[in-house]
Amino acid sequence: MRTFIVVFVSLIFFVSCKTQNIFMKQGSLTKIPSDTTFIYQANYQYNIRKDDKISVSVWSQDELSVGSVYGIYNSNEIYGKWLLVDTDGNIELPKIGTFNVLNKQIPQLKDTLKRIYKKWILNPVIDVKVLNKEISLLGEFKNPGVLKVDKDQNTLFEMIGRAGGLDFYANIKSIKILRQVGNKVSMTNIDLSKTDNYKYKNISLYPGDIVIVPSKKNKEFDKRISTIVPLLSAISTAAIVSGLFLK
Repeated sequence: MRTFIVVFVSLIFFVSCKTQNIFMKQGSLTKIPSDTTFIYQANYQYNIRKDDKISVSVWSQDELSVGSVYGIYNSNEIYGKWLLVDTDGNIELPKIGTFNVLNKQIPQLKDTLKRIYKKWILNPVIDVKVLNKEISLLGEFKNPGVLKVDKDQNTLFEMIGRAGGLDFYANIKSIKILRQVGNKVSMTNIDLSKTDNYKYKNISLYPGDIVIVPSKKNKEFDKRISTIVPLLSAISTAAIVSGLFLK
């Protein structure tokens, strides 16, 4: 019986050790040093992209607003009050019509709209928001998911905190951050196992970034063991009982 148990556990151990490295170079995905694409940019601002959802608010001009934050009732994304940036980078604005916003930054877009609306409004007050700015947190977070962000710059530690921290099996030596710039997806690795250079490890995350925290190698083994132990206990109990009857 003891020989059977040892062989059984050994087989499970060797099977659980077969892990696949999903972070190797694949297609346009390349691992790059953190001092290029991921270097800190103090003046970074989000550029409007295709398929973004935008609200435009014009103070006291409800007929010119879409999802206005100035109204008594904030008709936001929940109620479908937004403008979708189409494949050509255009939106349809009341009284203006087709208007291209692709790659524009919010301050730039607000200034442009103010100049246009001055034709009809004295000193227009305008606010523009992108409603779908998100950062994806995948893997060994306590609460993984897609988190909405209002800011253009959000630190790694801040997002880990919003996810409730890291789970027990988080491999903090190999935290992956993916960022798409144009058609290129770049990746960097952050090692939080060492206490040095936290200032540089706490990098800024931008809307659209994906953070992946992989599991430690022993997670699958521990999971398999947790299911094997009750089985082995049952087998051992059965062996003891049968031994008593055979005496």
